[in-house]
Amino acid sequence: MSNGFNIRGYDYVEFYVGSAKMTAYWYARALSMNITAYLGPETGVRDRVSYYLTKNNLKFVITSPVQPSCYDVYGFIQQHGDGVKRWAIEVDDVEAAFKYATGNGAVMVYRPVKLEDDHGYVEQAAIRLYDDTELVYINRDNYDYLFKPKYCEPVQKINIDTIDTGIQGIDHIVGNVRENEMNLWANYFNKTMDFETFVDFKAGDIGTKYSALLSKVVRTSDSKIRNPINEPFEGMKKSQIEEYIEQYHGSGVQHIAIATDDIIHTIDSLRKNGVEFLSVPDTYYDRLRERDDVQIEENIDDLQKHGILCDTEGDGYLLQLFTKPTSDRPTFFFEFIQRHGNSQGFGKGNFQALFESIELDQKLRGNLDRDPTEVMPPC
Repeated sequence: MSNGFNIRGYDYVEFYVGSAKMTAYWYARALSMNITAYLGPETGVRDRVSYYLTKNNLKFVITSPVQPSCYDVYGFIQQHGDGVKRWAIEVDDVEAAFKYATGNGAVMVYRPVKLEDDHGYVEQAAIRLYDDTELVYINRDNYDYLFKPKYCEPVQKINIDTIDTGIQGIDHIVGNVRENEMNLWANYFNKTMDFETFVDFKAGDIGTKYSALLSKVVRTSDSKIRNPINEPFEGMKKSQIEEYIEQYHGSGVQHIAIATDDIIHTIDSLRKNGVEFLSVPDTYYDRLRERDDVQIEENIDDLQKHGILCDTEGDGYLLQLFTKPTSDRPTFFFEFIQRHGNSQGFGKGNFQALFESIELDQKLRGNLDRDPTEVMPPC
C-alpha cells in the first residue's frame, strides 16, 4: 500500500454560502471553472441548491439554503459566514477507511452509505474535523454520471466570459485552530488516518515583530494529502490566526492551495478575471535578486510584475501567491502554487513578507489592534 488505506487524493470541497448561484458564477468567472452539475428543487431536493464546479482535477460544490428547514446550512452560515463545510478524499474502500478511522478514535458524522440511481451508486462516509467541519471518504468507481445521485446538468446554461487560468487541482488544505488545539488535531490525523507529521514550525519560526503562529503539517506517506494546521502564538498584536478564529467564530479551513503548472499565466489570468491578491513590496524582489541560492527558471522581473513569491528549498523551489479573503468576513482565501523539482515545503522563506502584507489588510479593517472583547456599535 502507498498509504494507510490507499487514499487516492483529494476529491471535492464543499462550501456553504449565502447565495450558491452568485458564488458559483463568481468561481466560474474568476477561476475559469465549469458549472458541471446542479442539485435543487428541480432534482427533487427541496431545501437547498448546490452547484458542482470542475476544472481539470479541481472539484468544488457550492451550497446554500432555499428553505428555513435547511437548518444545517443556515446554522453554519449564521455562525461562520461563507466557508468550507467539508472536504473529501477519494479512497479505494470507504468502509475500510471509515472502520480504521473510527476504530482509532475518529468522531463519526455518518456511517458508510450507498447513494444510488439509474447510473449506479456512490459510496461515502464522514468523520468530524475542526469544530463542525467534516471529512468525507468517497468512492465513485461504480457511478458513471456527472457527480452523485440527485445531481443533473445545470438547469440554466449561461456563457461566461472568462480567461482560462490553467489551475490543476488541490495542493493542500490549511486549518486554523485555537491555541493548544494544533497538537490535538495533528495527532487526530496521524492516529485515525495513518498520517505522519511532516513539518513542525515552532515558536520563532513563523512571524513578524507583531504576530506569530505555530504550525504542523500532516500528510499521507506518499504526500497525496497534505494538511497544515495553524494555531496562534503570543505576539505584540493580534495575529491573522486570532483574527480568523474571532471572525469565523471557531476553528475551520483557512485556505485551499491550488496547484498550477504555470503560475505566471495563472496569476495574470486571475487578475484579469477580477481576483484580488495580497500586495508584495518591491523590496522583496530586491532581496531575492541579491540571494546567491536562488536558481530558478523564471525571470524575477516577471515574478515582480505579477507579485509572485519565491522560496527555494532542498532540490527544488516553489512559487506562490495568496488572494485577499473571498467573502465579506476576513476568513477564507485561496493560495496558488507551482512546485519545481522536489519541492515539498510551504514557503517558509516567504512568511515574513506574507505576514506583513496580511497585517496591512488587518490594519485597514481595524482588527490588528482591536480587543476581541470590544462590543461594536450598530451600523
